Amino acid sequence: MSFAISIQHQDPSVNAIVESLEDNKAEDISVISLKGKAEFAEFMVVASGRSNKHVDSVSEKVFRDLKTKKMYCTKPEGRPLCDWTVIDAGHVLVHIFRNEIREVYDLEKLWSEDFSTVNSAS
Repeated sequence: MSFAISIQHQDPSVNAIVESLEDNKAEDISVISLKGKAEFAEFMVVASGRSNKHVDSVSEKVFRDLKTKKMYCTKPEGRPLCDWTVIDAGHVLVHIFRNEIREVYDLEKLWSEDFSTVNSAS
């Protein structure tokens, strides 16, 4: 098992999310900048849970931790199945996956692409 080694970020919301994920034993935490790539958020935080129950538990804890800090966030989407949950924290989207599902969607690879070369339809 691999656990994240405290990721420090300039954005306080990202830091609060990463801290909560680490405290709740989420695995393989990564922060992806969406600046210049998307208008719906500035950052995406992706993490893994070991099982559906772990994904559910981590999602609920992140939600509660952000609410306790008076930070905007929505209730986790993706319940009760919990293969993949999403929390909208305003300018940060939090995705928590089971490992097998994370590998299928590979958001890190998708959002690491250079979007400046994509032609937009006129």
